[in-house]
Amino acid sequence: MNTDLTGKVAVVAGGTRGASRAIAVELGRGGATVYVTGRTTRERRSELGRPETIEGTVDLIHEAGGSGTAVRVDHLEPDEVRGLAERIDSEQGRIDILVDGVWGGDDHMGSGTPVWEHPLESSLRMIRLGIDAHIITSHHLLPLVIRRPGGLVVDMTDGTAEYNAKFREGTSLGFYVAKAAAHNLALAQAAELRDHRCTAVAVTPGWIRSEAMLDTHMGVTEENWRDALEKEPHFAISESPTFVGRGVAALAADPGRDRFSGQTLNSGQLARVYGFTDVDGSRPDGWRYMVEVQEPGLPADTTGYR
Repeated sequence: MNTDLTGKVAVVAGGTRGASRAIAVELGRGGATVYVTGRTTRERRSELGRPETIEGTVDLIHEAGGSGTAVRVDHLEPDEVRGLAERIDSEQGRIDILVDGVWGGDDHMGSGTPVWEHPLESSLRMIRLGIDAHIITSHHLLPLVIRRPGGLVVDMTDGTAEYNAKFREGTSLGFYVAKAAAHNLALAQAAELRDHRCTAVAVTPGWIRSEAMLDTHMGVTEENWRDALEKEPHFAISESPTFVGRGVAALAADPGRDRFSGQTLNSGQLARVYGFTDVDGSRPDGWRYMVEVQEPGLPADTTGYR
């Protein structure tokens, strides 16, 4: 698998934790100079109140042998994003890889609550985080992406285009609309970037073992995550954040990635294309498993799916 990104300039917006943190690390491991943005620093936490910080992500990039810089940015604040663009323009003159992983809305999800019962401020907050922040980021940073042909834009989401073609029962209207919007963001960006010979895609991990999924929802760590199978047997299909991180790094290093422009890609799909594995040597195909095993109510069995 080719992940040589030497000399590339990358921005990972919302790179504080989860998939975006892992992507930032893998881009740095590949040789890219990575700017990591987010709201939580060692001095100040976001509304989520979690301990992961943008500086912590940069530490992991450095441990992987890469180069990274942490910049506190609230991507819902246009002036802050404009300031980020001006700084990168001054320091680098361009962006080669833009990964927009801004989210932070899980605490607002209200799983299974209809919109008329769900707090309006929570519904609108998810829309703001999942759509407005991504458009603000695109407005200010895409001018740096189009400076050179070959730029890559990745909008992170939850769910494949096929899976999100119908309402996600058990979630909520605000969450569903915010996440499904990424498919259209990728289509629109791909069209607008085409003449500049740049690529835009949406990317989704499978059932990701993010920090919050492990400690808050499952009560385990990455080291003993299989203990959670007693509580949720289908968690056997879960994947580490590194899996999707490797996928985005491979995509960024692929000179023929424009063949995917406008599409929504998933970590299992990228693993088949580029031949990488998760940290345990497996290749979880999470979305196919969810459709073919979990949703029909079949017993948990990952045979043929990882």
